[in-house]
Amino acid sequence: MFTCKTMNSQNVGASNLSPGGLCDLLSVDVEDYYQVEAFADRVPRRSWSDFPSRVRANTERVLQLFDQYQCRATFFVLGWVAERNPEVIRQIVDANHELACHSYSHRRVSSLTPEEFREDLRRARHALEDTAGVRVLGYRAPTFSIGRANQWALEVLAEEGFLYDSSIFPIRHDLYGFPDAPRFPHCVDLKSKRKLFEIPMSTVRIGWWNWPLGGGGYLRLLPIQYTQWAMRLIHQKERQPCVVYFHPWEIDPDQPRINGKWKSALRHYTGLRSMERRLKMLLAGGKFGPMIDFVRRLDSSAETRAQHGVTPACTL
Repeated sequence: MFTCKTMNSQNVGASNLSPGGLCDLLSVDVEDYYQVEAFADRVPRRSWSDFPSRVRANTERVLQLFDQYQCRATFFVLGWVAERNPEVIRQIVDANHELACHSYSHRRVSSLTPEEFREDLRRARHALEDTAGVRVLGYRAPTFSIGRANQWALEVLAEEGFLYDSSIFPIRHDLYGFPDAPRFPHCVDLKSKRKLFEIPMSTVRIGWWNWPLGGGGYLRLLPIQYTQWAMRLIHQKERQPCVVYFHPWEIDPDQPRINGKWKSALRHYTGLRSMERRLKMLLAGGKFGPMIDFVRRLDSSAETRAQHGVTPACTL
């Protein structure tokens, strides 16, 4: 079992707060439309190169949107994509966004052994760092595939020198989820005593359940009014930042269609035409930044707490 030290965003430094409220965490999982888990049973990895790629144009469009609304973000990029689109990786870094790791080949961590996970992690990180010339400190697992049964992955991340993970989704879902995990950013107390912060996906507590918001299919499928209400609630009641995430293919309604299972097609294609409009509404009405800035403030706060012997704990 892992324990964690929960951090309150009010205590991570005044720079995280603005006169208008909290700075939310904006992230993009950079993968192409045919690399998603929804179609993994129809599109084997050996055939990826046979599909027309749209990730470069879509990512450049995302960069334009962020420039338009003057916000910075974290881009979790597949190593496979980085090797084939080095110019996009450099554009991300040149625009002062954070470059982070989304694995090499989009294999769910829950399907890997610790040795396979470490190998994939190293291959992806080398691809990113060799292309961009910057240190990669953040990781997000494909399909949020770190949960109760494979917490060993957090230890591997820390051993490999990552500062934070953003893979845990504290909800119940048919493909992923760790519903009992802490809902807000925390420092994971690993057996090795190495340092690793967890930035979970945002949820709102309604009754006895955690409900998702602010990203991917939830942003496309659920009413925008729900998303805005849930984000306000987290800001005002719990004084925590929200994590907003999406994929470049989600603003591309004209992408080629893949004949997948009905549930997969529903999740992947519904709301594509309204996604960019919804993103603009969120970006226009909020303040957003990359995860690394927030994590560094958490790190500073954790050190200060440790110096004063303050270590409130919870259990993962």
